[in-house]
Amino acid sequence: MPYYNSIERLRNILDVLRTQCPWDKKQTIDTLRQLTIEETYELAGAITDKDWNGIREELGDLLLHLLFYARIGAEQEQFTLEDVIEGVCNKLVQRHPHIYGSVTARTDEEVKKNWEKIKLREGKKSILSGVPQALPALVKALRLQEKTKTVGFEWEHMDQVQEKVSEEIKELYEAAATGNHERTEDELGDVFFALINYARFAGIDPEQALERTNKKFIRRFQAIEARAGELGKTLQEMSLAEMDAIWNEVKKQE
Repeated sequence: MPYYNSIERLRNILDVLRTQCPWDKKQTIDTLRQLTIEETYELAGAITDKDWNGIREELGDLLLHLLFYARIGAEQEQFTLEDVIEGVCNKLVQRHPHIYGSVTARTDEEVKKNWEKIKLREGKKSILSGVPQALPALVKALRLQEKTKTVGFEWEHMDQVQEKVSEEIKELYEAAATGNHERTEDELGDVFFALINYARFAGIDPEQALERTNKKFIRRFQAIEARAGELGKTLQEMSLAEMDAIWNEVKKQE
């Protein structure tokens, strides 16, 4: 089935729901906001797990949300779905002059630099203004570093990044030794920022790396819970040494 027929079918279903379903009739851009965030995280989780069926399903949920926002925008006489699509089409053409114009860009880094220059010409006051304030701190730090890299604000070698990480960790321990909570918090933030920079240089997505560790922790801890159940014990009845032994056993099995 051609994709445009499928989209029209979805639009028609949404039209029916919007006029006949009590829940759908009540929705606004404000009530949908948190649901959209949750759907986005579910998509991110499916991507992390390489769950292609899950990715397909979550993309469908997000597509529904996009059409829903467009439907509400049309009801409020603000914009239509066609306006949304034309807007992004125009933006893509304008920001890819190396494809649709005479500008030369042979690498992805040159493309990023041109992209930032174009956005500044469009009225952006700072290259950092395109980083959403509501982003989670880890993702925001990565985006800030990627943005400033496009204007040359960047380390030259991995050794420099490693040295910075070591420097920030040393300063964290020094701050912690003073007992000054605020200073220690500042230094811990610097360590996180430096580690994110290290991950970027190593070609690793720090958000995905941390999520892999989260999943690994959950898997191993739940194995401890399961083993405790087999022994007829609760975790509160087990010593740390007992739990640690099971943890190491699970780790070896992996």
